Amino acid sequence: MAMAMRKRSGSGSKRQHKGKLVPIYESFFKGEDLTLAHPNFWNELFLIKPMVPHIESEILHMTAEQLNASRENLNALVCHCVDTLVDEHPFRVVYALQTLAAVIQSMYKKASQGDCGFNLIDILVGFDSAEQRMTTLMQHCNNFLTGEYPDSLKALCLKLLLIIVTGMDNVSQNTLLEYVMLNSVFESLVQLLRDTTARSRHGHDAVLLLTLLVNYRKHERANPYIVKLSILDDELALNGYGQVISSSLMDFCRQFVQQRAEIQASWLSSLTSIVGSMFVGEEEAKTQQVRANNALLLALYEATHLNRNFVTTLAYTQSDTSAPPSPNNTLGPNAVAPGTQLSDVMAQPFNLLATFLQYCSIVMQVIRTEAIMNNVKLCFLILSCIAEDQYANSLMHDANLAFRVQLHRVPMHHRKIQDKAAPAQPLAATLLDLLVEFVTSHMMKKFPLELYHQCIGVLQRLLCYQKRCRVRLGYQWRDLWTALINLLKFLTTHESHLIKKMNIFPLAIQVVNILNLFITYGDTFLSSPSSYDELFYEIIRMRLIFTNLNAMALRYSTSESYEYKEHALKLTNCLVNMRDIVNHFPPKIAAWLASESLSTPTEQQILAIIIQNYDSLTLKLQDNLDQYERYSEKPNHVAFFEEMVMPN
Repeated sequence: MAMAMRKRSGSGSKRQHKGKLVPIYESFFKGEDLTLAHPNFWNELFLIKPMVPHIESEILHMTAEQLNASRENLNALVCHCVDTLVDEHPFRVVYALQTLAAVIQSMYKKASQGDCGFNLIDILVGFDSAEQRMTTLMQHCNNFLTGEYPDSLKALCLKLLLIIVTGMDNVSQNTLLEYVMLNSVFESLVQLLRDTTARSRHGHDAVLLLTLLVNYRKHERANPYIVKLSILDDELALNGYGQVISSSLMDFCRQFVQQRAEIQASWLSSLTSIVGSMFVGEEEAKTQQVRANNALLLALYEATHLNRNFVTTLAYTQSDTSAPPSPNNTLGPNAVAPGTQLSDVMAQPFNLLATFLQYCSIVMQVIRTEAIMNNVKLCFLILSCIAEDQYANSLMHDANLAFRVQLHRVPMHHRKIQDKAAPAQPLAATLLDLLVEFVTSHMMKKFPLELYHQCIGVLQRLLCYQKRCRVRLGYQWRDLWTALINLLKFLTTHESHLIKKMNIFPLAIQVVNILNLFITYGDTFLSSPSSYDELFYEIIRMRLIFTNLNAMALRYSTSESYEYKEHALKLTNCLVNMRDIVNHFPPKIAAWLASESLSTPTEQQILAIIIQNYDSLTLKLQDNLDQYERYSEKPNHVAFFEEMVMPN
């Protein structure tokens, strides 16, 4: 089975070489020592491009006995692959990397079959030489990623690392990653993100690799990638990291806008309802579209959760250069980018946070599958981290940093969606619009309770910042109050159905305390005194909802058999100010109407009566309305992130 490696031309020569590899692989993976008959075997092996499908096929069909018999051959193959990475011939290096990637990936697949019990490290490199071999391999990887090497070699190197990192469903059970922890590639990945050209070609894989490595045994012990990401202060690298994420989310948003336009332009638009449909096609196709973004959303989460410096890249306009982010391209409150049509929002200067908010508005439209629900939960956790950050809040509330962000709203039977230009406004106002839309559009039989908790939690963080820093954000607060009160109405109206499936009282407490925050401190952060008056008007106008909510809470708080009676009792205590308001003002309004012989007062007349009777209203100052439990991944969300890191 001689391996004559003379240079030949033509496809016939390639077929001849390929034909020789098949019997070589068969003999090799049976455990035969091919060097006995061919002393030059290892030097000649990497002169031919490996046949990856055949390597995988041979390994996957091995029995336990064959696997044990070929252990020394596999050790030798991995050893020579690593040693060949210093070869002066580029194609030998490439073929060695391709062979190594194929063998490792195939062995992971073999291990997942569960039909042969074996130790992956021992079968690949042997326990005795594992540390030395893996250290050498990681050194070569770092060298290829940072040195003057072809992009194809860098891409192949990243592919090999991703094969190693994603080899097992549970990344924390992948013991081969111990060597990637000991021999860090963090600095090499950061260098790729710093450079514009390298980032455009390798940025996605670099960010994905970083994200997965950060999640390796993250709560079991010190993970060097977590430490390094948390203290990274290289503005170019952080900006590059953000641009990779922003580019992917922007593509998703563009695709949605384009496909929606195609639907509306077609003759089918009059016949086909697109309610609850993000894309044309089956539900699974939609789910796959959303799930494909999980990896980069995880990357965004890790950066916002771990790195305070990353916040500076969130609210600044980014362009694909190697320069740090700058706010130069932001729009003034009423400005329009020169030559830009108002309807063409995708052409507006954008930043990562603005893009992310638009992405959220798309995926939050309809939550039918667990995959989409997980994606939306991840979005809310990212927003929670952002809304807790003082500097992020200062940027989001800055009136001089205004953006036109087109939030997408799902059509509903009681409202028509009109395509109109998005207003130029601070990102905090856009985030409030997003939260209002979520609250309004998901009151349904299959009620997503956890997502509502997350949504109201983000809202609470924004309001606490405004109250603490006395920020008067120009916003249509009535939209928010109406949405929150209608949510309380939904909980009382569907009480009999919901109460059997979930504990709705903590959510009701959250919502009532948001309203209490406005009642108690609204005069310090609402944009005008008239806004404060409108809050009282809305509570009085919808007083029956609060009366019913109070009755429901009283009923369950006195029920001996109800499991969550203490939560119901807490809700009755939280409603004290609502009870006082709905008991205080209506008699005053009725008396005035009688004195004026009127039956249908105007809103302005009611507001005037409210203003006149503030002084005689006694409200209770409730504790900790401007406090919240800071976000912590552990223990509440550990299982969630373990699931999100697993392959789809």
